[in-house]
Amino acid sequence: MKKLLLILALSMFSFANAQKGTILVSGNISYNSQKSGDSGSSSQIKNFNFSPKMGYQYNDNWTLGVESSVNSYKYGYENSQELNNNKFLVGGFLRYSKTLSEIFSVYADLGVGYQYVKYWNITGDNSTLSKTKENGYYIGITPAIYLNLKKNFGLNFNIGGLGYDTLNNTTNNGTDTKSFNFSFGQAFSVGISKNF
Repeated sequence: MKKLLLILALSMFSFANAQKGTILVSGNISYNSQKSGDSGSSSQIKNFNFSPKMGYQYNDNWTLGVESSVNSYKYGYENSQELNNNKFLVGGFLRYSKTLSEIFSVYADLGVGYQYVKYWNITGDNSTLSKTKENGYYIGITPAIYLNLKKNFGLNFNIGGLGYDTLNNTTNNGTDTKSFNFSFGQAFSVGISKNF
């Protein structure tokens, strides 16, 4: 039993090999489908998101790379047109990571980039549709935990972050939007990553 505890303690506090000069590939993917209501008055919502990242780890703690995100949100009512809202992001990120053991690391990503949104507006009486387009910029800090499963392949656990973004309405002189978000502890996502 003492040998087992000693081995466990050493594995928890020994540091993993440096991954300087490696390529990081990671991302999140999600899909949600919801249908509600009875026949004749049902509605359906479908939401898909894919957020890949790729970076170069140029020393033991720092990674620089590119990130993107595609989000498609579709909704509609029975016997009516399905409406599709889309959001696209592309930018760069800078990651600082600290290895805690062979299994665990903590890191924070600073992401900056461009975003484009296209969505439909429906009037109060559901009789008129209008398409709105917006574009702008985003910046965000995302802390996370990395769990190394095997051979530099692992899971990323994100528990929220801090962000600021702008959206400029390019359709019919619409309203511009500036948003500040603090979601630490209120959001949760799991991603996959691999160092090559």
